[in-house]
Amino acid sequence: MSSLEPNRCPYCGSQRLLRDLEQAEIVCTECGRVIETDLMDMGPEWRAFEADERTDRVRVGAPITYTIHDKGLTTTISYLDKDLASANITPDKRAQLHRMRKWHRRIRIYDARERNLAHALSEMTRIADKLGIPKNVIETAARIYRKAVMQGLVRGRSIQSMAAATLYIACRTCGHVRTLDEIADAASLEKKEVGRSFRFLVNEMKMYVPPLTPKHYVARLLSRLRMRGEAEDIAYKTLTIASELRLTSGRGPMGVAAAAVYVASVLTGERKTQREIAELARVTEVTIRNRYKSLVKNIMFEVHL
Repeated sequence: MSSLEPNRCPYCGSQRLLRDLEQAEIVCTECGRVIETDLMDMGPEWRAFEADERTDRVRVGAPITYTIHDKGLTTTISYLDKDLASANITPDKRAQLHRMRKWHRRIRIYDARERNLAHALSEMTRIADKLGIPKNVIETAARIYRKAVMQGLVRGRSIQSMAAATLYIACRTCGHVRTLDEIADAASLEKKEVGRSFRFLVNEMKMYVPPLTPKHYVARLLSRLRMRGEAEDIAYKTLTIASELRLTSGRGPMGVAAAAVYVASVLTGERKTQREIAELARVTEVTIRNRYKSLVKNIMFEVHL
């Protein structure tokens, strides 16, 4: 068996390969030929039927994560104050363990850069937990912040605003829709301050941050308004036509999305007020009204009664 598994069938050139773990073979699904045999099983040699068994039998630690300043590679001293037999230890041993924990905690963060990283990553995790941001976005934000630290871009700047700006960049990069207002509110900062740090990082690190379009916000607004799937179809079609007519150019994506949702609510009979949509979209009613007038003026809507 070769050290690297093939990604293409050498007989027909197909990339549709099936890895059969039970037979330890790699089979081409197009021509049916067996390409590799006697595959090595990279999993554990033991089996576990319960979560406790899996925890007891595993012999490796947690995976590396960039959301911890030391990437989770250091050890920890337990706070149970018990020996291997789960018996209580003497007061002298307890005091000794207390001193060991204290110095162990100090050694983990040994310079200013480590302290900055630890503070920023914990702040980033706090904001993400508050907003329900998924793990992959937090990992991306941690990587970006580490790169900014290595380039010396965080020195002399607010750790909170830089952490919030990095998280906003990661949300944009990963396609997870969060507005700058939401990030700033979760971080208890002014939107202007987070926006300033965001622009600074993007310019200095020469990053490409994908722009947000109205379609990114429609699904969130519709789900929070509890509207049916028909409204979603109408809103997306409205935005597609508006984009082709260049009605969305130079306008805030959230305002256009809110107007498309309002159009969908009118056409489907699920009457939602402009104030209700404006509060969820965090735009003014005037903005929705102006965008709505522009859409109705330039797009021919057909209402089936």
